Amino acid sequence: DGYSGVEEPVVRMAMLKSMSKKRKFVHDGVLYAELNEMLMHELAEDGYSGVEIRRTPMRTEIIIRATRTREVLGEKGQRIRELTSAVQKRFGFPEGTVEMFAERVHNRGLSAMAQAESLKFKLIGGLQVRRACYGVIRFVMESGALGVEVIVSGKARVQRAKSMKFKSGFLITTGRPAQLFIDKATRHVMMKQGVLGIRLKIMLPHDPEGKNGPKEPLPDTVTILDPKEDKPVIQAPKGADEKPYAAPVMGGGTARY
Repeated sequence: DGYSGVEEPVVRMAMLKSMSKKRKFVHDGVLYAELNEMLMHELAEDGYSGVEIRRTPMRTEIIIRATRTREVLGEKGQRIRELTSAVQKRFGFPEGTVEMFAERVHNRGLSAMAQAESLKFKLIGGLQVRRACYGVIRFVMESGALGVEVIVSGKARVQRAKSMKFKSGFLITTGRPAQLFIDKATRHVMMKQGVLGIRLKIMLPHDPEGKNGPKEPLPDTVTILDPKEDKPVIQAPKGADEKPYAAPVMGGGTARY
């Protein structure tokens, strides 16, 4: 055995270190995409809202964000242990090097994933597309979002496919602010007449604490400061700064004509 006396996690990290930068980024991206897809199917009914992967030299921490963390954890933590075991086997992690945590989403109205899943289950339940979309838009705007857009494409109630767009509020679409402030989600709804596609965008509000939205404000935000208090002008007593006037001394020369 070429690795005698060396723990498996250390070997794995050594392999990752020897990997080129390009391969490492691709490897991390594929891991995130596959894990996200797996959890999306597994935790769809529990308000799954995303995953974060943190790597340390000895272990990999996976943080699952969801609106209903109790269902994600399961009875006495049984479900999350099953998920951890499944992830270890699927992605080839050594035993005991993966830890999973569930983090509660504070405001589910500002989570595009949670709202897309909610809309998906409304449509599967037979609710009209227009009513379902306006219900989601109203809930998102009441949660403090700056804007929301919902696009539903496919055969909705009729034989011919069409695309319906519902918007409310203010949405930015380009540049760096769009990457920071826009939360997106896409879902596919398997209906009897065919597949419906859902695309949802939420414009998050500026939050200095970083809980409900980005910490940094929009670049074109103008902050008007309160005017400073006018300090009263103290007037000097009359005649205090006046100097006595001295008459100019006239020259004693004679005038020449």
